[in-house]
Amino acid sequence: MPRLSQQLHPHREPVTPLHAATVLLLRDAPQPGGGSTLQVLMTRRSDKASFVPGAYVFPGGGIETQDADPATHALADHRPAQTAARLTDALAAIRESFEELGVLLARHGDGRWAGADDIAAIARQAPAGTTFAAQCAARGLRLAADRVYWLAHWTADRNLPKRFAVPFLVARMPEGQEPVADESEQFEPVWVSPADALARHEAGQFFMIFPTIRTLQRLAQFADVDAVLAAVAHEQPLWVSSPRSGLLGGKEARFMEDEAPFGELALVTPTGRGEHALDWQSETPVPLLKNVQRLTAPNPGVMTGPGTNSYLVGDPATGYIAIDPGPADTEHLDKLWRAAGGDIRMIVCTHSHPDHSPGAAPLQAMCVRAGRAAPPILGLPSAPTARAASQFTPDRSLQDNELLTLSGQGPDGEITHTLQVIHTPGHAANHLCLLLREDGLLFSGDHILNGSTTVIDPPDGNMADYLDSLDRLDALCAEHGADFILPAHGYVLGGPEDGARTAIARLKAHRLAREAKVLAAMQAQPEGSMDDWVRLAYDDVPPRMWPIAQRSLLAHVERIRMLEPGND
Repeated sequence: MPRLSQQLHPHREPVTPLHAATVLLLRDAPQPGGGSTLQVLMTRRSDKASFVPGAYVFPGGGIETQDADPATHALADHRPAQTAARLTDALAAIRESFEELGVLLARHGDGRWAGADDIAAIARQAPAGTTFAAQCAARGLRLAADRVYWLAHWTADRNLPKRFAVPFLVARMPEGQEPVADESEQFEPVWVSPADALARHEAGQFFMIFPTIRTLQRLAQFADVDAVLAAVAHEQPLWVSSPRSGLLGGKEARFMEDEAPFGELALVTPTGRGEHALDWQSETPVPLLKNVQRLTAPNPGVMTGPGTNSYLVGDPATGYIAIDPGPADTEHLDKLWRAAGGDIRMIVCTHSHPDHSPGAAPLQAMCVRAGRAAPPILGLPSAPTARAASQFTPDRSLQDNELLTLSGQGPDGEITHTLQVIHTPGHAANHLCLLLREDGLLFSGDHILNGSTTVIDPPDGNMADYLDSLDRLDALCAEHGADFILPAHGYVLGGPEDGARTAIARLKAHRLAREAKVLAAMQAQPEGSMDDWVRLAYDDVPPRMWPIAQRSLLAHVERIRMLEPGND
């Protein structure tokens, strides 16, 4: 974790979330032209509600003491794999769906669902001296918690003054029942397909909050109720999320853990202050910590994403190390130099590709013209396998595991920033990563990117080396507690909840899955060409990208043939 002294905002403990439960009641609705469509029951919250007034939601509410009472549990049917906590969540959702919409997830002993007479006989707000479950039992009903499944779990962002931790559950709507709103908390129950609800929201006719929207987006991928229930039958949520917020176009936007900006928000605003701007720009440096700034070069493209990220590590007391100065763009280099106050002590290039290293010599010259000592250009020289545009010779070659240290007297005493050099061949033979040891930050160059996978282009690129380097980075992140990855292209990856090692594991799994497709293509067409194999192995990639994909395809082919001689 980064040192508290280097974080941009004072640490504050988020508000402890309140526990609640909600249930998505589902049905398959016949269509006029034949077939059916998946629909979910939603209702509009009171305009006077203290939380999201006027929003369309799924029925639910706070978990009460009665929901966790063993006596209530004894009145419910449940699956063997349902824990007591999960049973409590299901019972809260069942109770709330009845109180708010008059939908009763309960059955008679012979398996019949509760009917209109049962619903009419049970008070939505249980009289003093009894409970909802006891009222059901008096009618010979058992609560159908066994028909309620765990879809997802949401916890509100850390910056909110009132937070909820809410399991989102799913159940099939009982046959023969109709929802009737209580007209106090909930109004206007409506059956709606996920796609229609989302379209109406976009049109400004159906106000919903972020977790509802994202749940509907994922629910829209299912064809019917059976498909949803099959997906959740393993008793694990399909996703768990505590979104983080930042600014896009000056407006607040929220992001889940699998979305590109999430790791950066976890680094910059760990307790959820929410004012970090996420718009890509090349005009001003973006502070990530007090001792780390990012300036993105104005070279966006297919291979560079939003542009090459140049980083400054250090502070006014220690001076700065510039990582990947980028292309020889005078304006970009001038901004980088000014952001460091002209005090650049070292320039490190992660590798020799033309969007990373050409700016090193001009940046060094800027420092000399300003009357400062020339900061050494550090890295590894390009290998004989490098392309003509990727030739690079540093002032000094770095050694694997070498430490680059900045030190000085800060306001609170001596301060140091130490970068460990890690030789990571794979993307390029001379590729380096750098670990900021005091703050657990991995500067990954092009070895790990956010938003795309790295191209491995033989002969300078090598897939076996690339995967071995991933394993080494994983081990170092484990050893030093590194939670964040700062790539040369894209936002920061990782975070305390979903660390750098998780990102590395996902990347390696993706590479191995792609390699399995390459092997399958080679086996399906043993006499095929690279053009034949790329169509099969990269069928999920737009054809316009296949010429680029062929480079990594060749790297996979070389590794397959190395591991399994005979796959020629």
